[in-house]
Amino acid sequence: MTHEIALIPGDGIGQEVVPAAIEVLSAVGPGFEFVELSAGDHVRDERGNPLPAETVEAVSTADATLFGAAGETAADVILPLRRAVDSFVNVRPARTYPGVDALRPGTDLVFLRENTEGVYAGHESRLTDDVSTLTRVVTASASERLAEYACEYVEDAGRDGFTVVHKANVMRETDGLFRETVLGVAEERGVETTEVLMDAFATWFPLDPAQFGVVVCPNLAGDVLSDLAAGLVGGLGLLPSANVGPRDDALGRHVAGVPGVRLTGPDSPNGRRVGAGARSENAGPGRRGVDCRGH
Repeated sequence: MTHEIALIPGDGIGQEVVPAAIEVLSAVGPGFEFVELSAGDHVRDERGNPLPAETVEAVSTADATLFGAAGETAADVILPLRRAVDSFVNVRPARTYPGVDALRPGTDLVFLRENTEGVYAGHESRLTDDVSTLTRVVTASASERLAEYACEYVEDAGRDGFTVVHKANVMRETDGLFRETVLGVAEERGVETTEVLMDAFATWFPLDPAQFGVVVCPNLAGDVLSDLAAGLVGGLGLLPSANVGPRDDALGRHVAGVPGVRLTGPDSPNGRRVGAGARSENAGPGRRGVDCRGH
């Protein structure tokens, strides 16, 4: 059976990390058909639109997508691509690897981040020269979908449970709904949970990463806290990222701190190599979750 993989190198370092991922997938086996697509700053400069309609269409029908990096047009590329595959969860493992000079050796955890709403829903307004606003969107349905995925993930991975990270003591309605929904689903499924306020997590996690295994969190919190984890294991270039949709297609990203620069070292292709290995596991039918930790 052949699986169609959409390739979007994008800008800067994406031109290096996506070819590195192809090396991994080609070594896994012959069952992949690669379709290269265009998106990013250079496409905007050439065509006026950073994300052509044909790229969105191809991504929406492919079995998986490998995405490199985008520069100034990141929000105009990444968010629509996530919507194209209805990517409701971002799966981002952070672990140390042999030979890497990590700040916290032995770190091994996975972030499961809600991927469709929160402050990234795009509801911003400039009311006056002095006032701008941002509307944070949290729904029970999206939180429930993330929680169901998290329960299946820990069951498949043989984990004891997961930690819910939130700020419901201040954002009582939005994070309160997120917390209530996720904990409720876990209780119904018989999955053990703990909960930590996100600012406390930001202190406790760097001091002792081993106390956390699977972390479930809202969109912005997952974005920031997983970047914090990257600093403990050797850099952003070592963290793969899979944006998973309901039909098991994945939009895989290399997570690079400087998308407009091509370089090796901390922003090496290793994160994309790890991500490619994980995505190859997820290509088969019936494979809902991805445990990237062993690759």
